[in-house]
Amino acid sequence: MRHQHTFRTATKALSRNIMRAALTTLGIVIGIAAVITMVEIGKGSSSSMKKIIENMGANTLLVMPGQPNVAGIRQGAGSSMNLTPGDCDAIARECPAITVAAPIVWAGAQIIYGNQNWQPQQMYGTTPEFLQVRNWSHLSEGECFTDADVRNAAEVCLVGQTLVHELFQDQSPVGKEIRVGPVLFKVVGVLSKKGANMMGWDQDDILLAPWTSIKFRVTGANASHAPTVTTTITTTSTLDQIYPTSAGVETDALYPAPSASEAADTPLSVRFINLSQILVAAQSSDAIPQAISQITGLLRERHRVKMDDPDDFRIRDMTEITKALSSTTTLMGTLLLCVALISLVVGGVGIMNIMLVSVTERTREIGLRMAVGARPRDILWQFLTEAILLCFSGGLVGIGMGLGSSYMVTKLLHWPTELSVAAIIAAVFVSVSVGVSFGFYPAWRASRLDPIDALRYE
Repeated sequence: MRHQHTFRTATKALSRNIMRAALTTLGIVIGIAAVITMVEIGKGSSSSMKKIIENMGANTLLVMPGQPNVAGIRQGAGSSMNLTPGDCDAIARECPAITVAAPIVWAGAQIIYGNQNWQPQQMYGTTPEFLQVRNWSHLSEGECFTDADVRNAAEVCLVGQTLVHELFQDQSPVGKEIRVGPVLFKVVGVLSKKGANMMGWDQDDILLAPWTSIKFRVTGANASHAPTVTTTITTTSTLDQIYPTSAGVETDALYPAPSASEAADTPLSVRFINLSQILVAAQSSDAIPQAISQITGLLRERHRVKMDDPDDFRIRDMTEITKALSSTTTLMGTLLLCVALISLVVGGVGIMNIMLVSVTERTREIGLRMAVGARPRDILWQFLTEAILLCFSGGLVGIGMGLGSSYMVTKLLHWPTELSVAAIIAAVFVSVSVGVSFGFYPAWRASRLDPIDALRYE
């Protein structure tokens, strides 16, 4: 009953001067609205920036072959051939932190159409999943080649905007045939424009085709890499038998047999189809360490790498881009929150000022209440309740104004915003905390008044 009576008394005291109470809470209203608006703008901007940087490859991993050691000399990148399409399928299937993976086969060839020719910076053999990894699923024209085209090594391709400009003079290339090296390819789609990447390379200067077509038709590779070591002669000399000997006797090796150390340094696989690299998309930038760990364990198991041996592959991530993303978003959120908190402090000072004025105006009332039995803590709770009510009501109005302001920012300025439930809950908590913090001193001062002096106050 005491708390209910205190609440009713505080409400009546505030209702005597509604205009002053409204103006007093104006600082809290503006502060809470600023906090919510700034937090939602910051969160929306961070999400938008995160998507932009992810489109640039912040959540992308690059799995490349290792560097073999030949006669004590470490070879360069791409000299090893130990990544297979099966590795790519296993990564996509067995790594939970991975959303999609795409095999890549590099090629370099002149592209000819009519009397025009061009050699693109990037010519990749891949699968349709490549567009998902690169967030390039939207085509400006046509359609992507299919998994059936990959299985059948179909002579179809996608071209970038630079190729459209250089070869077709900005006319539609869909349905037309171009010569890629010695092979005719049919253009089935045109990639949307991406512009330059962070390194300044033209991302639109690209041709994509099924990796089987690039591997076996354009580059002319086959599936066998190991030469024949011995030949057994059972007949006399013919055109098919270049080095005849007596029947049933094994000839000298056409190639010298490698030693044990040479075989260990340069292993050759028979019926082996290799990839240049595997492009992998993690679920998010935060999932990159987990994805690297999963890929490493899987490939070491598939490649039968011993426990003490180093990895026969390399994994590269966009560490610098991820760091830039984290530092930028953190700095932006901190700055916006500091600006909003300043307005809250100003609103709290305003409440303290008005409550001190209220104590001065109601000194005789305080003395009368204490004379009829009110204790100092009752006076303290009364004025503290008034301060909390002012801040709480201002916080509710500020929440509405903050949500409305962020909506107007999105509609009028087209800035990205994102609803933050945590900011709304924090706004209510902060408004009550401001009321307690800045209202305590006026309430404490009122409770310390002497009843005799208060009754004599004019």
